[in-house]
Amino acid sequence: MATASAPRQQTENLQPLSAVPNKTPNRKKFVRLTLWPLVAATFFMVSGGTYGTEDIVHGAGYWRAILILLLTPLLWSLPTAFMIGELSSALPFEGGYYAWVRRAMGNFWGFQEAWLSLVASIFDMAIYPTLFVAYLTRMFPWFQVNNRGWWVALVVVIACALLNIAGVKVVSMTSLWLFFALSAPFVAIVLLAPFKFGALANAVTKPTTSTVDILGGLLICMWNYMGWDNASTIATEVERPQRTYPRAMLVAVAIVAVSYILPFAAMWATGLKANAWETGSWADIAGLLGGPLLRVGVVLGGMISAFGMFNALVMSYSRLPLAMAQDGMLPGVFGKLQKKSRAPWVAIVALAIGWAMCLGLGFARLVTLDILLYGASLLLEFVALAVLRFREPDLARPFRVPGGLFGAIAIGIPPMLLLGFSVIRSEHESVLGMSSFAFGMILIAAGFVAYAVNHLLKPAGWVREEKPQPAA
Repeated sequence: MATASAPRQQTENLQPLSAVPNKTPNRKKFVRLTLWPLVAATFFMVSGGTYGTEDIVHGAGYWRAILILLLTPLLWSLPTAFMIGELSSALPFEGGYYAWVRRAMGNFWGFQEAWLSLVASIFDMAIYPTLFVAYLTRMFPWFQVNNRGWWVALVVVIACALLNIAGVKVVSMTSLWLFFALSAPFVAIVLLAPFKFGALANAVTKPTTSTVDILGGLLICMWNYMGWDNASTIATEVERPQRTYPRAMLVAVAIVAVSYILPFAAMWATGLKANAWETGSWADIAGLLGGPLLRVGVVLGGMISAFGMFNALVMSYSRLPLAMAQDGMLPGVFGKLQKKSRAPWVAIVALAIGWAMCLGLGFARLVTLDILLYGASLLLEFVALAVLRFREPDLARPFRVPGGLFGAIAIGIPPMLLLGFSVIRSEHESVLGMSSFAFGMILIAAGFVAYAVNHLLKPAGWVREEKPQPAA
């Protein structure tokens, strides 16, 4: 694992990157993540199964939806996974993508990377409790009355915050078992569908309210395939990160793509109309295919998926304030760790409060804002990949993006082109009386202001006096 000395020698104006071994001398006695727990955690940080993809079929139809689900991982997920594989194997620091951008381009852009990711998380993290409630109300409509669904969503936020304070091992093992639990109903759907070939062509389904078109379906698909960099923030808690990260990213890409495509292909064969789909409709459709028992299984799986995604992402996002506090970019209180689990409990609590405040926003609006802000942070990561190839060609890279310097630059082009669609769509969604694009630009500009204010409060900058480490 890398040490703090390399950044100091090569970039003198930066404080050593955060949470490397000399700052956590007792780290070895804590259990680290191995390949399959990391794959499971990454699966939930990115996907959480087939749930949340229903509107893709509604907007695009079956064959276009499957084509989108096939092409998006090739143009969006695989380039991102390759980029993360190289940077996480070369720089396995706490804070992940924030640490990469800061090393490549300095304090200002490192701060912007963290700002964009945390602001995007405010909208991203509100999606999963919303989905949890959407599936819960399919089984128990009682929760739709008054504000009962909001209170359920708040319980999800609190429960996941407590699990994360318990530690990374608890979260990763929970993710592994939740993966098997939520996959079981869809395995049943794929196995049952061939016996119902064409049988649902005239099925009567619940009227849908979805207004998603093909462009909206593409954006929802991008959202369902994004978040690969989230696993990078826990690098110091992964066993042999230089080897484990690249393998975990590629395995997770394949698992996510299969979990999306096979169930829809199976339902297409039943003849069910594309306009029967909307967010949360997997439950009713599973009931048509396999009866009440399968419907209940899918509902429970949807709740497990939403809970598992939120739970895993709390682990990822909470390491950003921790890393920034250790670098002096945020108040030191955000660096406080729970004594037994070493979890950043202050960061977890602070973020959970922010996420809870956005629980009332609608699904489509949340997705549009999330992709816009996440896309800006992803752009900085691809730029960091190319800059580090220029500035530090001799940096040890156990895994490399193929194609040399050209490959490192070209790999970021397809994801950035896809992000252009999010800009187009954001003009048609409104927040606080303005377009989502305008609102997103205000949030991005606020990062520049926050950086300036931070400097005004700390005129000496963020370089802290390092206490000498005792001799081993």
